[in-house]
Amino acid sequence: MIGELAGLARSLPPESTQQAVGYPSLFLLVVVGALVPVVPTGAVVSSAAVVAVHQTSPFSLLFVFVVASAAAFLGDVGLYWLGRRGFRSANGSRWSARLRERAAPERLAAARARLDEHGVVVLVLSRLVPAGRIPVMLACLLARMPLRRFARGAAPAALAWAATYQLVGILGGSLFAEPWEGVVAAVALALLIGAVPAVWRRLRGARRAPAG
Repeated sequence: MIGELAGLARSLPPESTQQAVGYPSLFLLVVVGALVPVVPTGAVVSSAAVVAVHQTSPFSLLFVFVVASAAAFLGDVGLYWLGRRGFRSANGSRWSARLRERAAPERLAAARARLDEHGVVVLVLSRLVPAGRIPVMLACLLARMPLRRFARGAAPAALAWAATYQLVGILGGSLFAEPWEGVVAAVALALLIGAVPAVWRRLRGARRAPAG
């Protein structure tokens, strides 16, 4: 995968073409990744930031930040809205069951406890912790949090998330002279950040199994 990204990054189109295609693509990928969490959206934002670092326009990084944060916010609000409709519909139990499958019971219980204690502030932290968004969103749905209140927490969460992964891309773009090198480094780092919690949970589960 890293090799393929390097090949694509070496053949980056001219700056005007990047801007015309890149920002809509960034918006679409982040929205889709928020609705269907299979797209590594953090890596997408970091890659866009790397490309922006090497562009001549002083507003490139600002555009990446605005597009990424807006897309993340709309994706989160859209998923929550769909969740509320699912819980109220006849097939709500089936929908909630599928959503629960993506949130381990202990993580859901911890998310509900933090939500009761800290309120919508937990939404900001859940966006920054890999795989932490779905358990907290499910906890909000189970608590029947109004959409407007959820949106008030999702807005700063999207801003903080976009800024964090953009910083990863800025560091990658600043350390390497060639854009493709920075893209590869930023994508690898973003994927590593996303994979660490899953690896840690598996190691904890493996340790608990012999004890059980």
